[in-house]
Amino acid sequence: MKRYVFAGASSRAFWMYGKPMMNELADVCEMCGVYDINHGRAKVFSGKLNNMSVFDDFDVMLNTVKPDCVIVTTVDAYHSDYIIRSMELGYDVITEKPMTISEDRCNAILEAQKKYGREVIVTFNYRFAPFKTKIKELLKSGVIGDVYSVHFEWMLDRVKEFGAHGTSYFRRWNARMAKSGGLLVHKATHHFDLVNWWIDQKPARVSAFGKLNLYGAKNAKYGNTSRCWDCPHMNECEFSYKLAPFEVEYYKDNEKYDGYIKDKCVFADDIDIYDTMSLNVEYDGGAVMSYCLNATAAYEGWKIVFNGSKGRMEAAEYETGFQSKAPEDVVKVFDLDNNMTEYRVTRKGGDHGGGDIRMRDMIFRENVPDPLGHRAGTMDGAYSILVGVAGNKSIKEGRIISISELLDEKFR
Repeated sequence: MKRYVFAGASSRAFWMYGKPMMNELADVCEMCGVYDINHGRAKVFSGKLNNMSVFDDFDVMLNTVKPDCVIVTTVDAYHSDYIIRSMELGYDVITEKPMTISEDRCNAILEAQKKYGREVIVTFNYRFAPFKTKIKELLKSGVIGDVYSVHFEWMLDRVKEFGAHGTSYFRRWNARMAKSGGLLVHKATHHFDLVNWWIDQKPARVSAFGKLNLYGAKNAKYGNTSRCWDCPHMNECEFSYKLAPFEVEYYKDNEKYDGYIKDKCVFADDIDIYDTMSLNVEYDGGAVMSYCLNATAAYEGWKIVFNGSKGRMEAAEYETGFQSKAPEDVVKVFDLDNNMTEYRVTRKGGDHGGGDIRMRDMIFRENVPDPLGHRAGTMDGAYSILVGVAGNKSIKEGRIISISELLDEKFR
């Protein structure tokens, strides 16, 4: 039985870790403390779980509880603070993705790990989904030979009926570059990690373009009304959002502690991230990738193509819309003799395509086999975020960015 504490009483901490640790992982996990700058939310977090101790000082929590591991689930910009401080005080870390949001903080984490020798796990749950695992197995088997190129498109929807996932990023803290690094870091860290893992190559050079087409102040239809809760246009705005009862209790009722608003206007004048992004990556093994991320789409899902020395692989996964109702996801492999083979994977229940529960088993239970290298560490975290960091820098400066500019030489 290992003892864990939380840095950050976020909804991610609650649903991804807290609830499962209280239920499916109760035989191997003990939650012993939570720290958050929002003391009210931390109290709700504790009360809904196992009434673990609530702390208003991170160091005091660690020195009092002396856990086996710290779970970092704060706003992205502060991950590095708690990862590094945990290692300084002698503790291993499990951190949410992205590991951090800038090259300076990334290098600081790597330096601290080198100095203190602690383990840091980065939770890339997408790796663990059965469909994505099948793609890894096929590529590893050499079915299309050496990978020459990748074309990857990811859609986040704006449709209320489907939950408007893409829109949701623009009403939360994620819409501020200083907090999230934008969607090329906060969201696409998943996608870049998948490609790094799938093709087993490291990113080397990046160029990118980005636009804010739908959200933000310049697109406001009714003016910036601060938030949806008391907006006079609640019933007519296509992007209006009504907080769920859990969100009212968890967030709105505790705004007085830190001022965080969960339902800000998607036309706020301080939104400075992109909703439409296109990026090119060259890898150290010779492959190249074209990638698009769109947070204004009509449905949610992704499509990918790999071209290789022996053929071509195509795959797609639809998360909302009529295409998502299919019982199976399909990988198609085309050889050079005009043959096509389909590999069908039955859709699994659970969050993130069935990846969450498998990831939790891997990181919280002892001796789970890992033949495909699902488990991710700091270098995986580094290379995934640095593609996005380089993309943001390329958009701003109008030039190709080398990963070697961003990553200290001793860590390459």
